[in-house]
Amino acid sequence: MEAGRVQAGAPAVSLDDGTIRSIAAELAEADRTHGVIPRITARYPEATIEDSYAIQGVWRDTNLAAGRRIVGRKIGLTSKAMQAATGITEPDYGVMFDDTVYENGSAIAVDQFSNVRIEVELAFVLKDPLEGPHCTLFDVLRATEYVTPALEVLNSHIELEGRTIVDTISDNAAYGGMVLGGIPMRPDQLDLRWVSALLYRNETIEETGVAAGVLNHPATGVAWLANKFHQHGARLEAGEIILAGSFTRPMWVSRDDSVLCDYNRMGTITCRFV
Repeated sequence: MEAGRVQAGAPAVSLDDGTIRSIAAELAEADRTHGVIPRITARYPEATIEDSYAIQGVWRDTNLAAGRRIVGRKIGLTSKAMQAATGITEPDYGVMFDDTVYENGSAIAVDQFSNVRIEVELAFVLKDPLEGPHCTLFDVLRATEYVTPALEVLNSHIELEGRTIVDTISDNAAYGGMVLGGIPMRPDQLDLRWVSALLYRNETIEETGVAAGVLNHPATGVAWLANKFHQHGARLEAGEIILAGSFTRPMWVSRDDSVLCDYNRMGTITCRFV
């Protein structure tokens, strides 16, 4: 069981199955039409975090049944910069499907997304499974084959004003896609805390950051996710890509924008929106 009903002792859901499935269907339609729906918490103020993971789980399972394949997970809201930008104060996670991964230098159709923004992240590619409840930063480093630069494309289908973590989780943690690039490195080749990035839009620096902004060390976010997954009776599997969370504020992008992110010794990522 994953991202749906939880084990005994975990916070309970408050919405009935029909409501959960109805909201998941709303979000699926918004994804299809690239639209935005009213805040879930405005309509269902009693909704809990576990309700939101149940909604995400129904949406995820519908996509799996349609033939999409999960390649990894994204972690969100792990840095003070992102928490300040959203007003949400705890991490969340979502799933990443195979058709949302872009190569370095890709041209990305902006019309595929809603409320399109870019985040600067590190991606951990696992060689071994990771499982809670006591997963640590050191467990993550041992289980990681390599770390590589990544840009996340945010895709929000819920109105942004006043949203809470319940809204964001329900919307697959606002994940739209990721661009992988730069120079993959083993975790023992560099101090991941000091990975820095310069984020450009149309040749102008818009954001800068250092990876230690993600919970003091980006691997801590992956450990958090493994422990969170344990609550849902699941684990992170070998081969999965884990986006550890942004260490800059999200940058808005529009059609015809070019994006470049310079990760210093880890290389660069570029993409453009068309």
